[in-house]
Amino acid sequence: MAMKEIYIRYIAGAMDVKDWQIENCATLFEEGDTIPFICRYRKERTGGLDDAEVAEVRHWYDVFAEMEKRKTTILETIAAQGGLTDELRSAIETCVDSAMLEDLYLPYRPKRRTRATAAKEAGLEPLADLMYGVKLKDPAPEARKYLNDKVSTVEDALAGARDIIAERLSETASVRETLRSIFRTRKVVSKAAKAAKTDPEAAAKYRSYFSFSMPLSRIPSHNLLAMLRAENEGFLSVSIDADPEKCGAKIYYDFCKSASYPSPALASQLHLAFDDAYKRLLEPSIRGEILKEAKRRADIESINVFGENLRQLLLSAPLGQKRVLAIDPGFRNGCKTVCLDEQGRLLHHEIIFPHPPQNEKVKSIMAIGSMVEKYGIQAIAVGNGTASRETEDFLRKVHLPVGCKVWTVSEDGASIYSASEVARAEFPDEDVTVRGAVSIGRRLTDPLSELVKIDPKSLGVGQYQHDVDQGLLREKLDNVVSFCVNSVGVNLNTASPYLLSYVSGIGPALAANIVSYRAENGAFASRSELRKVPRLGAKAFEQCAGFLRISGAANPLDNSAVHPECYHIVDRMAADLGMPVSALVGNASACERIDASKYVEGDFGLPTINDIIRELAKPGRDPRESAEEFEFAQDVRSLEDLHPGMELPGIVTNITNFGAFVDIGLHENGLIHVSQMGVRGHADPSRILKLHQRIRVSVLDVDTGRGRISLRLLK
Repeated sequence: MAMKEIYIRYIAGAMDVKDWQIENCATLFEEGDTIPFICRYRKERTGGLDDAEVAEVRHWYDVFAEMEKRKTTILETIAAQGGLTDELRSAIETCVDSAMLEDLYLPYRPKRRTRATAAKEAGLEPLADLMYGVKLKDPAPEARKYLNDKVSTVEDALAGARDIIAERLSETASVRETLRSIFRTRKVVSKAAKAAKTDPEAAAKYRSYFSFSMPLSRIPSHNLLAMLRAENEGFLSVSIDADPEKCGAKIYYDFCKSASYPSPALASQLHLAFDDAYKRLLEPSIRGEILKEAKRRADIESINVFGENLRQLLLSAPLGQKRVLAIDPGFRNGCKTVCLDEQGRLLHHEIIFPHPPQNEKVKSIMAIGSMVEKYGIQAIAVGNGTASRETEDFLRKVHLPVGCKVWTVSEDGASIYSASEVARAEFPDEDVTVRGAVSIGRRLTDPLSELVKIDPKSLGVGQYQHDVDQGLLREKLDNVVSFCVNSVGVNLNTASPYLLSYVSGIGPALAANIVSYRAENGAFASRSELRKVPRLGAKAFEQCAGFLRISGAANPLDNSAVHPECYHIVDRMAADLGMPVSALVGNASACERIDASKYVEGDFGLPTINDIIRELAKPGRDPRESAEEFEFAQDVRSLEDLHPGMELPGIVTNITNFGAFVDIGLHENGLIHVSQMGVRGHADPSRILKLHQRIRVSVLDVDTGRGRISLRLLK
């Protein structure tokens, strides 16, 4: 869809950018360009919008595309009823708010049978019109004219007219918006429900919300999501403390401003109708809308936290291509051990039993030593689950080659991967224990390539991820994974189909075709050879080529982030410097002599030229840091070993709005509440700490009964 100007202005205002940036970005979407491609190779068109901003434009682009379809349906429905005036058409066509759009449609929406419907069928709508239009002084005498076989008394006639007025009022857009503005300023209130008393053990985790209130505008996302979850489980009742009297008075005052002041007799009837409209129709509806609106804000905040955590997790420092021995530790069922080559291929697997009850320590030491020697092992990865610390202690007794170090690796999601279709396709002849150990080893050498195979919700870095809008969550997480994969770049000749599927413009079907072509024809010699892959057309090539790398290609630019559409610019740069392209790539001093302004042409402005020069200076640079060693405190093995005031090293494993969880070498992670991060006022934990960051903490409190550890961040 060509985006309308009203939508462009709205998005630009919401994002605080220029209209032309949004318009150009929308045009690029219409041309089939992806978010990573736009961010990296079309900076001139968007004014340098980053990946998060382009993703936000994409979100609004899709929202307004759906809104246009909705508007078409609404206009057709109202027109069929004969109610479409020029004024109403204009209001609908220029609307950019979904709630307001539905308000405009509400009087015409097909509805179930209501009290107002019955009153209209009884012929009372003309009476309601007179009363609502303040054209009667005393409605009682007029009501007598409407008595019939369905309306036996004057009071019945007045009651029916009030029902029509109440429904009409509840469907008035201005009234609904007035109440929304009031409700948004109020507090959200929660109280214990009956289930909290009948099942106190299950409800205990929500006890801090049994008598709770906070302004909607200030409530943290995790509090609201917890309250709404508890309400869904029947442990809480959640409401908004809007004053019925004040709300009713505001509605009536606004009504009187637009009409003549009614006589006392009519006013009493209108007050009854307005009161009924508020309590029976408006309050439940507006309360639900505002809570839904607040939940959406909480969802977005929580999803953003999850997205940032996922980004940091996927961009975790890789150890690089090494031969790895990976161990999925355990006690009774032993330690599942695998040996992998530099590309992560499985060479060998077996189970050792160094721990109770078998205690085959000597046999296990010999087995590890033999595997290390036979397969040239350069690093050992140990999963951080059950028996992790005990396995690390055991490995200290094994004589390892110089430089062969032991690394602790997160197991989160490994069991999900091991039972997945992806794992079965990779290792059809191995059981889940072997697949899980392989995943642990691969996470050490290249976390990104391995973790993209697992549903992000299973990676242990979310906050209320099962309570938030799942569509928004999936959109955010897909964008994050795509950003990470494309920012790092993908080796075209070694990448798995799953990793390739996240490359800009490819997707699962083309990824499978690329792998099939590679299997049949051998390694790709150049990026241009991609054009031979079945169903990979010119547009797909344009979108993906810059993010794919070919190590050892004849053209060194094929192993860089320089897009093929700009190879001719690099040729000119090299020629001007009097050297071949191969001598320019990686030559930082030569790159410093390049005058970027000389190479600006067409769609390739200074931002793109400067990107090319930076890439030539450091081709194929990896945005990820290098892996660092870490060792937990050796004298801490259980909760009983902790005491207040103890200082410990730790690794940040998850970040939420209320704090950060830290692995200090125990089965239970500790929590640094946001108030214990040494920052005054409201603090954002994600701005203070990063996922997998090495920190030092002080123990504040240990609750052995509930397995909870409270920590304070040390500077």
